[in-house]
Order: sequence, then structure tokens, then C-alpha cells
Amino acid sequence: MQQEEINAQDNDSTAEHFVLVGFSDLPNFQEFLSGVFTVIYVVILIGNGLIILITRIDPALQKPMYFFLANFSSLEICYVSVTLPRILFNLWTQRRTISRLACATQLCFFLILGATECFLLAVMSYDRYVAICNPLHYALLMNPKRCAQLAAGSWLGGIPVQIGQTCQIFSLHFCNSNQIEHFFCDIPPILKLACGDTSAHEVSVYVVAMLFVAVPFMLILASYSKIISTILRLPTAKGRAKAFSTCSSHLLVVVLFFGSATITYLRPKSSHSPGTDKLLSLFYTIVIPMLNPMIYSLRNKDVIAALRRLFLAKNAMT
Repeated sequence: MQQEEINAQDNDSTAEHFVLVGFSDLPNFQEFLSGVFTVIYVVILIGNGLIILITRIDPALQKPMYFFLANFSSLEICYVSVTLPRILFNLWTQRRTISRLACATQLCFFLILGATECFLLAVMSYDRYVAICNPLHYALLMNPKRCAQLAAGSWLGGIPVQIGQTCQIFSLHFCNSNQIEHFFCDIPPILKLACGDTSAHEVSVYVVAMLFVAVPFMLILASYSKIISTILRLPTAKGRAKAFSTCSSHLLVVVLFFGSATITYLRPKSSHSPGTDKLLSLFYTIVIPMLNPMIYSLRNKDVIAALRRLFLAKNAMT
């Protein structure tokens, strides 16, 4: 590792590869971290995979809400697979170098999938808004074609802008160092390595963050203000509890994801530190995707019932 860092420093102005410092400051915990992240990755794959499975095979879950939930679970698997396998590779091999192209590719997919998550959470809130505030027109407004269009727009909407932003960032010259004080290629630690004035690039990052984070979040807030207002006007406590239970899981996921993403990308540059950035990134790139299946299953009676039917059917077959 020491020789690797020296070579990285020698490359300074060319920066054909970077060094992901990651968790190298915890040399006595490498095996422990490797085990923890392996378990987390398996939990994410199994948890989100189960949700995808039951939403496809269980007749009770053939609804727009669960169509979007299956998309969300697929997204979480893709999102975490952009970063976690690389973390595990670095921990297992202690080889922390990453080529410029691989770093740019990782960042690009990370940004695209992050934008997809913002859009998809906004679409899911719109689905709950229509279901609760306009139930008589729900089947018409959220027909299969419309659901497919909204899902496709969420997956594809951020691609052009995020490819452009990635190309813009990696067109910079890196002469300060090429040791990235992070466990994956992310914008704030990469910009710290760039030569000269990066203020224009930082403004670009803020504008894109406002577009892909703040705008969907405002749409979600608008949807939920209408939803809560409608729920409070329902005549019975049972009706209010049932209506709120269908959107409470989604609201919790929204708060967790947008809260951590906003702190990471919209706080002033002066307040960025490697330790804080790593902690926040761990939270929204790994911890939240692990928690999401539990949040949706434990707080949703339909999902619990579908999981029970799946395991009962499996036991009956054996």
C-alpha cells in the first residue's frame, strides 16, 4: 500500500489512475469491515430480491404502488452494486488503485442512479397522492401504460445531464494529488484534487443537485401536504390510520434519503471533511438500501401477507 501511494503521488499531473484511500486509516479492521460489508451486500440482494419476486408473482400486489416498489428495489440493487463490490475488492486485495476511466464510469452510474432514485421517489409520492386524494380516477390516471412511462422517465431522465457532468469533471487536470479521500469516486473528493479554480464546476454541481434533488423533494412535499390534508378530513380514525399506513413507509424512506443527500451535496464546501463525507455516504449508499426492504415489509400488511404466502408455499412444496 505504501508503494502504491508513492506511485500515485508521482503521477500527479497525468492522473491516469487514482487511489481510493477508503478505510486504509483503519488497518486493524480490514477483515472485520470486509465481513460486515459482505453481510450487508447479501442482505440488500436478498431483501430487495424478495420484494421484486413477490410483487411479480403475488396477485394481491398487482397494483401501481407495488409496480413502483419493484422498480425501487431493482434500483437499490443497482445503486449499491456501483459502490459496494469495489469496496469489497479493495478490502480483500488491499489494492486501492482505480483507473481514470473506471473512476469516471463509477461516478457516472452513481449519479445516474441517484437521479433515478430522486425521480422514482417523487413518482411514488404522486401515486400515493392520486390514490388518496383522487381515488375515483386512480385506475384511469395510473393505468399500466402511464405507470410504465413514469418508471421509464425516472430511469432515463437523468442520463444526459449526468453523463455531461461526469465528462465536465473528468476534463479537469488533477495536480494536487490523486489520492481520493473516499471509498468510491464521488464529486466532492474528486474536485478537491483538481488544479486551479473549480468554482464554475462547483456551481454546476449545485445547479444539478437543485434540479435532481431539490425539485423532486419539493414535489414530494407538495404531494404529502395534500395527502395529509385529505387524511385529516377522513371521517373515521380507522380510515385515517389505513390511509396513512399506505404512505408512511415511503415518507420515511424519503426523509432518510433526501436528508443525507442534501447534507452531502448542498452544504458549503468549507464544511466538507473526509470523515463526515464517508459517514454520510455510507448512510445513503449502503445503510438505507439495506433498511428499505425492512421499512416497506414491516410497515406494510400486504407485503407481510405476500411474504407469508411465499414461504408457506415453499414449505408446502418441500
